[in-house]
Amino acid sequence: MRRRTAFDVRRGLFSGKRSACVDLILSPLQAIKKAKDVSCKTPKSNERCRNGIISAVETLETGDDMIADGSCKYSLPTIPGKHKDLTSISPEVMADVIRGSFSDVIGDVTIVDCRYPYEFKGGHIIGAVNMYTKDEVNSLLQKPVADNKRHVLIFHCEFSSERGPKMYRFLRAQDRMLNSDNYPRLNFPEVYLLHGGYKAFFNKYQDLCDPISYKPMLHENHSADLRHFRVKSKSWTGDDGNQKTSRRYRSRLGRHLSF
Repeated sequence: MRRRTAFDVRRGLFSGKRSACVDLILSPLQAIKKAKDVSCKTPKSNERCRNGIISAVETLETGDDMIADGSCKYSLPTIPGKHKDLTSISPEVMADVIRGSFSDVIGDVTIVDCRYPYEFKGGHIIGAVNMYTKDEVNSLLQKPVADNKRHVLIFHCEFSSERGPKMYRFLRAQDRMLNSDNYPRLNFPEVYLLHGGYKAFFNKYQDLCDPISYKPMLHENHSADLRHFRVKSKSWTGDDGNQKTSRRYRSRLGRHLSF
């Protein structure tokens, strides 16, 4: 598929029809357009809003290795991963982060372990927090964000093939919607996925795990736990306090993804 040009982006944003590839980037701008229509009362201010959005989109489209708000480049070395829409780091880079090798460029790091509690208790990366539900991941956005601090999130699960990527995408979608009136601002513009997940990391850096152990999701002693936590991980209360697990709702949320 040919690379999207700035013209494609502008045409997709301000015409009645949008191509599928542009939709992957610009779906959150539906909300931004509504905010723009309300706040931009005059033709001049409307043009400034329009030009600002176009400029932001072009920066994200053409910027080389730029983080998701277009403000600067990624601070960690990245690698090609299985999930082309996500930014991945190697276990080696993760180990360097834990050892403080990037403390001069990163203010805070939150390692988000999306495995189920029995897996986490059976061994996890030092300093990681266990967040396997959407409510827990969404709670990250409720905390104050220091503008002068670079707060990096690193997601992973057992293999970083399903649960970690899913929560990464969910967090980004929620972040986009939360900041929909100020595109492309994000609370967490710099987010990574640990390539290979906990298994790959544990195989190389057992000394950076606590306890030094690895309990797989499909452990024979935790079949009941697996069923319980799998169901729980698929529900979340959302903004209206009601649990939502329907496929239609999850599909609707997925259309807001933007990277």
